[in-house]
Amino acid sequence: MLLVLVLLLSFSPSFPGQAQQEEDVDPDLGDFDLDIEPRRVPRQVKAILVKENKPHIQEMSIKTTIISRYAFTAVYCSMLNRHTAAAEGVFQIQIPAGAYISNFTMIIGGRVYQSEVRPKEKTVKPANGNPKNRKSSDTSSEQEVEVFRTAASIPGRNRAVFLLMYEELLQRRLGSYEHVTSLRPLQLVSRLSLDVTIVDHAPIVGLEVLPLRNEKITAKPEVPITTAIKNENNVWKITFSPSIVQQAKISTSGILGDFVIRYDVQRDSGIGDIQVLNGHFVHYFAPKDLPVVPKNVVFVIDTSASMLGKKMRQTKDALFTILRDLRPADHFNFISFSNKIKVWQPNRLVPVTPLNVRDAKKFIYTLIPNGGTNIDGAIQTGSSLLQDYLSDPNTGPNSVSLIIFLTDGRPTIGETQSASILGNTRSAVQEKFCIFTIGIGNDVDYRLLERMALENCGMMRRISEEADASAMLKGFYNEIGTPLLSDIRINYTENSVGYVTQNLFTNYFNGSEIVVAGKLTNQSAESLHVQVTASNNDRVITLETDVPLRRLQTETEKHVKAATAAVAAGTKVLGSGVMQGLGRSVGSVAEDFVERVWGFLSVKEGLRARLRSQTSKEREDHIQQATNLSLTYHFLTPLTNMVLEKPEVLADGTMVVAAPTVRPAADEAASPGNKLPADTDDERPQKLRGQSSSLGKGERRPVKKSITISKTSADGDPHFVVEFPLSKLTVCFNINGEPGDVLRLVSDHKYSGVTVNGRLIGAPAPPGSHKKQRTYFSSITIVVDHPQRAYIEVTPKKVILDGRDRIVLPCHTTMAVDSDALSVAISGGSNVTVTVGGNISFVILLHQYKNPASYQRDHLGFYIGNSTGLSHRCHGLLGQFLHEEVGVTQLPAPGDTNPSAFLKVRDRSVPVVRKSRRIFSGKQNVDCWFARNNAEKLIAGRYEDYVMPHMFDTGDWPHGTNKA
Repeated sequence: MLLVLVLLLSFSPSFPGQAQQEEDVDPDLGDFDLDIEPRRVPRQVKAILVKENKPHIQEMSIKTTIISRYAFTAVYCSMLNRHTAAAEGVFQIQIPAGAYISNFTMIIGGRVYQSEVRPKEKTVKPANGNPKNRKSSDTSSEQEVEVFRTAASIPGRNRAVFLLMYEELLQRRLGSYEHVTSLRPLQLVSRLSLDVTIVDHAPIVGLEVLPLRNEKITAKPEVPITTAIKNENNVWKITFSPSIVQQAKISTSGILGDFVIRYDVQRDSGIGDIQVLNGHFVHYFAPKDLPVVPKNVVFVIDTSASMLGKKMRQTKDALFTILRDLRPADHFNFISFSNKIKVWQPNRLVPVTPLNVRDAKKFIYTLIPNGGTNIDGAIQTGSSLLQDYLSDPNTGPNSVSLIIFLTDGRPTIGETQSASILGNTRSAVQEKFCIFTIGIGNDVDYRLLERMALENCGMMRRISEEADASAMLKGFYNEIGTPLLSDIRINYTENSVGYVTQNLFTNYFNGSEIVVAGKLTNQSAESLHVQVTASNNDRVITLETDVPLRRLQTETEKHVKAATAAVAAGTKVLGSGVMQGLGRSVGSVAEDFVERVWGFLSVKEGLRARLRSQTSKEREDHIQQATNLSLTYHFLTPLTNMVLEKPEVLADGTMVVAAPTVRPAADEAASPGNKLPADTDDERPQKLRGQSSSLGKGERRPVKKSITISKTSADGDPHFVVEFPLSKLTVCFNINGEPGDVLRLVSDHKYSGVTVNGRLIGAPAPPGSHKKQRTYFSSITIVVDHPQRAYIEVTPKKVILDGRDRIVLPCHTTMAVDSDALSVAISGGSNVTVTVGGNISFVILLHQYKNPASYQRDHLGFYIGNSTGLSHRCHGLLGQFLHEEVGVTQLPAPGDTNPSAFLKVRDRSVPVVRKSRRIFSGKQNVDCWFARNNAEKLIAGRYEDYVMPHMFDTGDWPHGTNKA
């Protein structure tokens, strides 16, 4: 209603042709209200305008606001009927297939016609097979764009205004987001403008405007003329406003193309970006710096007769490129199908080797299209190949398996019923792998391909007849060719959230993004616990953190205000009353953008669940839920119709006088011509369908093994503490090393396979200290040789885990990585626990300073948690004492002086004194016997014996054995 009131107040029914013209204005161009002096309009353009018989578009303004990847777009179109007789005005625009229209309004003759979204009625097909009063169309066809088109009669010498609003969540593909605006008004426009405002919680990076994307290939692709890009405090504004002459240089038909903005956001490693606003939250998760998971892929390619020519040529070109992109750890095979099914390598998948790639290219080269289309047989053959490969005991369990299926037709050979094909596919796949489907051209059963992908954790992509199939095939493969995680589960605090969208995902591919939204049911909660678990090769990765809800609410409100302020400033510059009102209405909708993201995702999820439904009751439940949400948010979806009253125009070109109507009556029938086209679903499906989002009774968090930390440690400057449980004694000593020295802390390379080294960093001594400088551990490396070589390097900022693959983890986030022999658990900003084989553990404390003094350095503290797995021959500055028994003897001193104390270590006597040490970041005091003189006589050998050439050295104790 706000939008309608704004339009009523802003709209003026007069038109430029009624105004008194200046003397130098060309009378032929007076009605066009050009943004350029008529005498500067080229003769060719003038001729095109004058010859126009249809109503002329005086102004088309498109305004988009993108807040945290959720885009609101408003299209304003002012159309003038220059003639005395009534004429039909056609408003047509392409919108992205993934978007939902949320408002459509017309103003004709000063009267406002407001759309209403209603549930779509069930239609009974008449004898001819088409629904009554509707044109036959394949609404299941998934396209990159949908065409919104409506027509209305405009009275003579009058004007019509069309206002359309739509919303979409930008999808991240190949490491960036793309926002696409179609500029195809189908005629030259007097005043054309595009204004895009982008605001994000995270810094926006890599923003660029691409050349106009259309069928016309230009020799020198350039950024569209008049494009301006501005950035102020991470609020980006992109504008494009070509004059009518500049439009004509691009296209005289009004088909300029797609205006494409590409960008990404800077993201930290960890749990992801969470936005909170008005009782709702949205969670964006796009991890990086992870090792690639090997994949097992079977390419199933249609070679029926309809693939002859350009389709087959482009398919082969794409497959040659994809072969080059396969990784050495991948396994693959090819199947071609028509009447017959041919398998390149029967009964197996082969590794990626130069010889196999060469032979695969020969197979692809010899593919010749002919015959029919046996879709069911091809899928069954590909599934059998993968099932046999995965059941082989020699096949590694840590990989991602998938079928990439391509066709340009409908099933004509073998099983041709869609329901039977889908049932056979489910039985063959058994949730062991995913199917990704690709359709080329217009004669494809896209609903079959979409359901096949949805039911088997894949996604479907449509390639139009005119598109560059080769480029699109390569791009699609690039999206799914680099799996990083599998079996992803995202959970939130029990009893604090509800109605959470999909939170279980089969795979995460590099360059994509997982988005989860939900309602906050506990409004008084101070924080929300977020936990992400996933698999990467043989590791289980767990990330956990508590996010402060009030702070996130404040931050989200801040950048929403920045966006609305930027939109308001832009519309003020434009000066149009309608556009200023439009800016205010977009701003008011954007204030609830998090809730609308939740509604948008929930509708998409309901539509996918409808397609996956196995029973009629299940299907009806999903339809009802998605319909109710569509009505709540006024979304035009495949389950709703948008109904609009038509203006009545008499034969003389005048309108029937009637009271202004904003909303049609509830029983008012809609004209079939005004039932606007439904959107098709274009969301990436996932195999796991569970909707549980809280850690309830039926779920358990990964068990956190409690680790008892001993006092045996090296922390601070560095101060060493050794606990002797059998002797019930604690000994402490200092090591005054040199900056850059690498010290051997634990050496058990030959037996348990574990070595620990630490590097020293220097710092000036604080004022009043007797020392000239201090040294601290800046990094600690744990090298493990059993069952295979791996190492973990810890610094105050990050943890590097390098074994079969390399993974980098930030220290500020709580997370865990588990594998058979080696596990790492990070308590964000506090400590890192490394567990080896279940019976050896080390805890590394993280000492960081927000505002360090000149003598302070970020450093580490090293503590031994569990040493039972270390051998009795273990050595190192700490390791040599782990299995020792010691004793203290006191000798009487002459006079009144205190008796002298000596520590008995093997055959050595070490003079010691009583001291107190603070450990565990100062949380505990330890009384200990202190050995002076850089631990002389206490440690075996000399200080130099413990200085290693580099951090990964595992050399033996230089004196022949691990014991002195």
